[in-house]
Amino acid sequence: METLSERQNKILTLAREHGRVDVDELSTTFTVSPQTIRKDLNELCDRQLLQRIHGGAIVGSGIENVSYEARRLLAPGPKRAIGKKAAELIPDNSSLLINIGTTTEQVAQALANHRGLLVITNNINAVEIMKNFLGVELIIAGGQVRRSDGGIVGDAAVDFINQFKVDYAVIGVSAIDEDGSLLDYDFREVRVAQAIIKNARHIILVTDAMKLERSAPIRIGHISQINTIVIDDDLPKQLRDICVENDVNVVVARS
Repeated sequence: METLSERQNKILTLAREHGRVDVDELSTTFTVSPQTIRKDLNELCDRQLLQRIHGGAIVGSGIENVSYEARRLLAPGPKRAIGKKAAELIPDNSSLLINIGTTTEQVAQALANHRGLLVITNNINAVEIMKNFLGVELIIAGGQVRRSDGGIVGDAAVDFINQFKVDYAVIGVSAIDEDGSLLDYDFREVRVAQAIIKNARHIILVTDAMKLERSAPIRIGHISQINTIVIDDDLPKQLRDICVENDVNVVVARS
């Protein structure tokens, strides 16, 4: 899939800031024809990043997640920075659980030079990334493969993960509520994420700041259950206060 143009990325940013964008206003802002803007919006909607309405487009309703390939195009620079910083927190000769997510994939990529790692994951994409890393022993969970993103989910995956007690877990989420709730769209993946949290001594949440502006319907847990958050921008005050109260370390990884 081709990457988004600079203008399309800016349109996405405006949509997330204001909830919607208007064709005529965007035409004026970017000094291009309305037809060009409509083409941009149609492409963003085809990738499930926005939803088309008369005269413009809006950010999705939060009931359904955007496609996995489309999520890979969102904030690639910040996600790489987050992945690198999170990998620096994981020492050699340790054990690690990694769940599904485009940001957790960046952590997997950044583990290339680690040695003596045991990695257990329900993320087929992470396995593909790490399969040739000489310093990593890989174990993949069994269960139902979710076609949309290569995640392995369901009761079998949960039971498999419950066999382990690891040093670290790296998890991603679909959204973070202002009250600290960690949210996702698929109850099957939520159960896997909950098992990962339960079976790790130190939990690292990796997330870009856009997750603070999104909503999702199913609760994984609470930010107070996390030991370290790696994010590309400062948290809002309410979440910062929750982290301080619960000794959650916040690491800002700027790209």
